[in-house]
Order: sequence, then C-alpha cells, then structure tokens
Amino acid sequence: MNDRVRQAWVLLAAGSLLLLTESATARELPDFTRLVEQNAAAVVNISSIRRMDDQNADDQRSRSEELDEFFRRFFPPDRGGQPAPYLRPRSLGSGFVLGDGYILTNYHVVEEADEIVVRFSDRRELDAELVGSDPRSDLALLRVDAKNLPNVRLGDSEKLKVGEWVLAIGSPFGFDYSVTAGIVSAKGRSLPTELNENYVPYLQTDVAINPGNSGGPLFNLDGEVVGINSQIYSNSGGFMGVSFAIPINVAMEVVNQLKETGHVARGWLGVMIQDVDKNLAEALGLDRPRGALISRVLDGSPAQAGGIQEQDIITAINDHPIDFSSELPHFVGRIRPGTKASLDVIRNGEEMEITLEIGEAPDRGEPVVSSRSQDGGAPRLGMTVEPVPETVLERLSISGGVRVTDATGSALESGIRPGDIITKLDNQAVTDTDSFFAIADGLEPGRSVALLVIRGQAPLFLALRVPE
Repeated sequence: MNDRVRQAWVLLAAGSLLLLTESATARELPDFTRLVEQNAAAVVNISSIRRMDDQNADDQRSRSEELDEFFRRFFPPDRGGQPAPYLRPRSLGSGFVLGDGYILTNYHVVEEADEIVVRFSDRRELDAELVGSDPRSDLALLRVDAKNLPNVRLGDSEKLKVGEWVLAIGSPFGFDYSVTAGIVSAKGRSLPTELNENYVPYLQTDVAINPGNSGGPLFNLDGEVVGINSQIYSNSGGFMGVSFAIPINVAMEVVNQLKETGHVARGWLGVMIQDVDKNLAEALGLDRPRGALISRVLDGSPAQAGGIQEQDIITAINDHPIDFSSELPHFVGRIRPGTKASLDVIRNGEEMEITLEIGEAPDRGEPVVSSRSQDGGAPRLGMTVEPVPETVLERLSISGGVRVTDATGSALESGIRPGDIITKLDNQAVTDTDSFFAIADGLEPGRSVALLVIRGQAPLFLALRVPE
C-alpha cells in the first residue's frame, strides 16, 4: 500500500470516528422539543395590578418616570376616553395550570394585588381569583372561570436526583414562553426569610431564571413538574448561575390545604436552634458535629410541654436524620399540627427518645475565668464581666446572667463579644457574677466547654477551650 492510499485510509477512519463520536454525544444530550410542545400551553403569564390613590401614583411617577411610561404603554390609564384609576402592574410572573381552573404561582408575584390577570398561550386573558396564599412557602393558588384548560402532570420531587436534567418555561422580563434548561445542582437548600423562617427545602439548579420566571414550572425529562421556580442568587438582579425552586411535593401539601381551608397550618416546636460545629461537638460530648442544638425553648411551646430542654441536640425526627439544624424546620413544618412526633435527642451525652405533640406555627409577625479578679476580669482567658442591669433582664425575659464587657485571647477566639450575656456555662446556670466565677473556678484546663449567650435578642451556643 503506497503512502497516498495509506493517508486516505487514515483520513477516512478519523472521519468515521468523529461522526460516531458526534452521534454518540447527540444521543446522550436530551431533546427538549417534545417536552416543550406537550407542556407549553399549560404555562401562563401572570400580571398582578395594584390600584393607587392619586398621592401614591404621583410618588410612583416621580420615582420612576421611565418605568411608568413603559407600563402606561402596555396598560393605558384611559379607557374609552374616560379617566380611570391609575393602574400599575405590581409584578410580572409565571404560573401553570393544575386542573379545574386552578393555577399555581409564587406569593410574591401576586402580593397585595387588587387585580390578577392570567394570559394563556392562545392569547386569552382572564381575571383570576386568589383562592389562598402562603407567604412562608412563597406560594399562591389562583382560579379562573374556564374549562378544558391544558394542565401539567406532577412528578415526585423526592425522587429527583442531583445531576438530573431539568427544564423551565416562563416569562423572563415579559418574554412569554421562554425555555431554559440545566441540571439539579443540590437538594434541601435552606433559604431563611426576613423573619428567619426556613420551612422550604429548596431545589438548587443552574437553570437560567430571571425576573418574570417566578412561579413557573420546573420539569424533569418525563415532562412532569418537579418544582416551582422561585428565587435566584444574584448581586445584579439577573441570573448568575444559581437558582432555586420549591419542590412540588412541598407545594402540593400547601395547595391541598389552601383548597380545603384557604390557609396553611404548619407544624411548630417552639425552639431556637443552631448548628453544631467541631468545637461544640467536643464540648457537648458528640462523636462528630450533627443535629440541631436547642439554644432556647419558648415558654408555653409544644417543645416545653414535651420535655425538650436547652442544650438538647435533636438528631432525628420521625426517623428522618438531622445532620444540619436547618433541616429540622423542613420536617417539622410539614407535620400537621396535633400530630405526635418522635424525636431522637442527645442530652448530656446520653441518647433518648422523646414523643410530643406538634403545635401550630403562630401567624407571622409574632469570658470564662479560672479565678476572680477585683475588676471582674479574667486575664488567663481574656474576659471581663459585669452584672446584667434589671431593665435588660426584664426586656430579655431572663432571670440572671453576666454581661461581657471585654473579650480577648481564648474568649475572643471562641467568638465571644462585648455585650454578650452569658446565661449558662458548662451546662450550669449562671445567675450572677458570683455563680459565674464559682463555675469558672472549677473548669479543667484543656477542656472545651459550652456557653449559652444572648446576643441581641437571640440565644447562641459557643464553644470555649479552657487554656492550659
């Protein structure tokens, strides 16, 4: 075989290998076209409109004339030559049809709306009734007077796996029926609200989500809705590669209650919790950091009635392991009030099981020393303390403690700050400076001990290593 023929064979083989590789790659990548064709008609655009009085309208115009002009172009204030109340879309979002005229979207899309307009793929526009909403999960259920609407199929978000392909359909920036795709990046993400509530174990994806996508469906490759696109993580207000969706299983529990009663009753323990880090795990006698550490038990709460105590560590609820404290509200919130729950608890190094009745969440908007010095200081650990004023004790509803005035050395390294109020030291109550120094005198050098402090209004456990 001469060189020219040999080169021809080599090029032919290389070309064939390239075609085979491209063909294999094409087979591995999903084809979303059929999924979109079958489901796009069940996705809707939602405009929520809020009426304003003349003064509020003037204020809005003065703050954003350009934006007002945009809205006036699409929502003219004059109808038939007659003046009408100034209308302005509060937000533009997405949603999807569940069946029987029900439409699911985000609460923040329709919050404080006086009028909700739903636009379908066939360009019909219908006024929607707000059946009910749940700000804690950022969900709202609407209903329109129409029959034979195309609706979505629901999947099981519990079966969703990290790395699985997912697709979103929505109206980013008002561009209807935009399709974006990506993968599930993580599950069970905790995103506390402004009230520090975190009842939703969010799905994290890298699907491109932007303003206007809120409330739209997240599909798996089987064409089933597995989530509701809700939030993005961004410094600019636009997509930066991280987005979050409400799992459909959580959403449907909310939907069922909204259909039945118009509101959502959510489980509640009545405790304040925090994570257990390496130092706290050592101080509290754990083999590794895990569980939800109870930093405070609220008076009259289900936890108090059930025997839960400060410094208890909840490691499981109803056989669901709790590795991070943020997981506990996810499980508790999904338990119907009045239901019994079993908690695995570690108390003073001993494991126990506590059974109690879950309550209903109320409405929203409800240094260590080795010896005493004359000035209340602790040179060895770098902490000085003083009595807590009576007015502060009354404001915080506590009976005693000491207030830190300065922290250096070990105290500073442990996270203790001036102004912290220490109420427990090494699992013993601190009532005043005398009790504090008495406990501190008995601490063994080299040990890690736990302190319960109140910082601002919130209780917090810290771990302090007693210097040699």
